[in-house]
Amino acid sequence: MLPTTMPEGTAVPAPTATPAVLNVEHSVNARRWSWREGADNPTINRLGAALAQQLGIPEIVGRLLAMRGVSPEHAPHFLAPTLRALMPDPSSLTDMDKAAARMAQAVQAGETIGIFGDYDVDGACASAVLAAFFEQLGCSVLTHIPDRMTEGYGPNLPALEALVAQGATLLVCVDCGTASAAILNQLVGKADVVVLDHHKSEDALPDILATVNPNRADCSSGLGHICAAALSFLATVATRRALRENGFFTATHPQPDLRPLLDLVALATVCDVMPLQGVNRLFVAEGLKIMAARQRVGVAALLEIAGVTKAPDAFSCGFALGPRINAGGRIAEAALGLRLLRCPDAHEAKQMAERLDAVNRRRQDVEADILDRAMEQAAEQKDAGHGVILLAGKDWHPGVVGIVAGRIKERFNRPALVGAQQEDGSIKGSGRSVAGLDLGTVIIAARQAGLLKTGGGHAMAAGFSLEADKLSEFHAFLNARLPQAAELPPTVDLTIDAVVAVTGATAELATDMAALAPFGAGNPEPLIALPNVHIVRTDRIGRDANTLRVQIRASNGSRLKALLFKADNNPLALVLEDATRPPVHLAGYLRAESWNGRTDATFFVQDVAHA
Repeated sequence: MLPTTMPEGTAVPAPTATPAVLNVEHSVNARRWSWREGADNPTINRLGAALAQQLGIPEIVGRLLAMRGVSPEHAPHFLAPTLRALMPDPSSLTDMDKAAARMAQAVQAGETIGIFGDYDVDGACASAVLAAFFEQLGCSVLTHIPDRMTEGYGPNLPALEALVAQGATLLVCVDCGTASAAILNQLVGKADVVVLDHHKSEDALPDILATVNPNRADCSSGLGHICAAALSFLATVATRRALRENGFFTATHPQPDLRPLLDLVALATVCDVMPLQGVNRLFVAEGLKIMAARQRVGVAALLEIAGVTKAPDAFSCGFALGPRINAGGRIAEAALGLRLLRCPDAHEAKQMAERLDAVNRRRQDVEADILDRAMEQAAEQKDAGHGVILLAGKDWHPGVVGIVAGRIKERFNRPALVGAQQEDGSIKGSGRSVAGLDLGTVIIAARQAGLLKTGGGHAMAAGFSLEADKLSEFHAFLNARLPQAAELPPTVDLTIDAVVAVTGATAELATDMAALAPFGAGNPEPLIALPNVHIVRTDRIGRDANTLRVQIRASNGSRLKALLFKADNNPLALVLEDATRPPVHLAGYLRAESWNGRTDATFFVQDVAHA
């Protein structure tokens, strides 16, 4: 039996067997509470204690590091990542030196450079990184972000030729282009082309100057986990080095500081759900420091319109900034996000941020219109035995189908693909997968098998298009290629890092655990369980009264504030607001919050179980 009271600020390792944490087999959210992998391993616990002693950190932080696979050798760089220790050599990327040499040549000759980017956050940030770099060095820069509805994903010849017609002699495709040989090969003799991309493709590479992609088969850089904005940043590092070797920089023309570009890299890394480990953790940690200074006018305007008053963190990037930048590419002006990121005028940036905020609210309405119907159809497919869920609707907006696919994936714990039928009868859509099932590879295989017109992506996300009459055959292909999906449980276990008594859930403990930030994919925020909680008061707060504030009393009489967001029609709220005040176990995140010079702990509720 697990203890229900612990010394202040300590974590309880799992016993040698693997019972559910606090014996919660079925929470209010119908989830089993299980220990994070390694929590029941005595070796991990000993390593955690050793890390704590070596680094002079609290034992719980040492244990959390050990559970995340951080070795004593790498722990100092994990807690305090530095460019000197973790910055990779850009030349390790195949074709990077060729790309850098050509970009350096363009800078030295004062050429006009055309940048073609994807319409998501990563594409906008990658384009902004390159545009800022080249403009700082005196080049004229033209940019193009394709319209999702009229142009679709990836390079298209009319747009590229328009950039050439405006004077671009070097074209750089960012976050796209690897699978676009048929289009890019037509530009031979018109302009030099460089691709900076990270998407998987098993097709022949374009016959162009350089295709820099850590996921191409002959690239041994080991950087397949970085996003396009990070790749673009590495390209600026390589280009600056080439210019330095060419003697371009002088006392009156010094080399540019590239560190201010890292706010864009951080934003893209988080929003493209890259693992926050190694160089990605470095880029995000450093980039958030840059972002906190709010020196990029467009980012500062968007932070203000999103109501982010504190220093931005990974959550701010993923849930406040990212959706608003993405909204333009989903249902409105595709280039609006990039224009905002490049905007130097505060008044104009505020207007663009307000437009993106309004577009994002409209995107939420469009998504809500589709979601209920999609959920019903998804439930029917799951009940019919399909391991992979594949849906398509005639009146569904193609700009939000990826978000809907993500919601379905979360609800049913199945790979989910959602498409929108176009005017010509074809279907264009997006898919989201669960951990361990590589959707991108299957989508590429389906395209090679002739089932799809276009298709590609990552392990966790992919895009596709096909003729409507091949939908059933495509669904069967997905089920056959991903048979493990049918065996997945209906819900994923809630992974608990530690059980802490309410008396130990202090601001000091929250601050200690925050040393592991930034949190996100590959580095989850520690999820804490509070056992046998006694609730003394609840009230609804916020403009729409959709947040539930909960007052918890500890055994020593101290109080802890807890918050539950989106409380309306939430089964967790029904239990927490129960007037009989039954004892419950809570699972959630413990964070330190400062207000008027005072720092207190707040517990953000993710799940509830009856004690």
